[in-house]
Amino acid sequence: MSTRSLQGKTLFITGASRGIGLAIATRAAADGANVALVAKTMEPNPKLPGTLPAAAEAVRAAGGQALVLPCDIRDEAQVADAVAKTVAHFGGIDILVNNASAISLTPTPATPMKRFDLMFGVNVRGTYCCTQACLEALTASARAGRAPQVLTLSPPLNMQPHWFGPHVAYTMAKYGMSMCTLGHAQEFRKLGIAVNSLWPRTAIATAALQMIPGVDPKLCRTPQIMADAAWHLLTTPAPAPSGQFYVDDEVLAAHGITDLGGYAVVPGTTNFLPDFFLD
Repeated sequence: MSTRSLQGKTLFITGASRGIGLAIATRAAADGANVALVAKTMEPNPKLPGTLPAAAEAVRAAGGQALVLPCDIRDEAQVADAVAKTVAHFGGIDILVNNASAISLTPTPATPMKRFDLMFGVNVRGTYCCTQACLEALTASARAGRAPQVLTLSPPLNMQPHWFGPHVAYTMAKYGMSMCTLGHAQEFRKLGIAVNSLWPRTAIATAALQMIPGVDPKLCRTPQIMADAAWHLLTTPAPAPSGQFYVDDEVLAAHGITDLGGYAVVPGTTNFLPDFFLD
């Protein structure tokens, strides 16, 4: 019987109002974790399902403690305030999940600088800013022997031109998140903080699909596969590996989970849409 659990751990999760962020939050909550839910959406949007209050209800229903933190992670002051409130409420931070991300699969002429700035602001600056702001709390967690981790939802650094040509701005923005993993893993190793990335093998049915014309959600997997893979990584006994770029199905296979049928949006689907950046 496994004794691995996130019970009593405090997670700071960005982009937590929907999709993969919310799935990771509720999976942790099932263990009795404390979850700081960080996102911008407080009021329902007919075009984009999911709000922070609804996410908090889901976390509490799953068995965890929730803290709602409306926050634009591009804003340094808002991030600092969210981190301070988390530490004051829960007593610290053990795990940072850099999930929030913006996407635009557009070529250079069709990528306005406003959209470029959004992707770099959320993906790169947001990841860096949240990591920097959580560092003191994560260091304290390490000193207390609580095996802190940073997990970023970003791909392996695959420098093949065919991943850049069609949407160079988005690729650079996602790879910027991965470069944070690479650099911070090395920088924080001496502090006892593990830093890794996780990426899906197939497209995941989230609200981000609305930004990708022609994608059929029926050819996707649910966010639960990423939540389960993240749970296995975040409950790895100390010292956890650091500086690694994991893929969801490989993480599950390493723990004996090879039947992934339950993660299909449409039961019985075997031909999934592959995600980007994996050859």
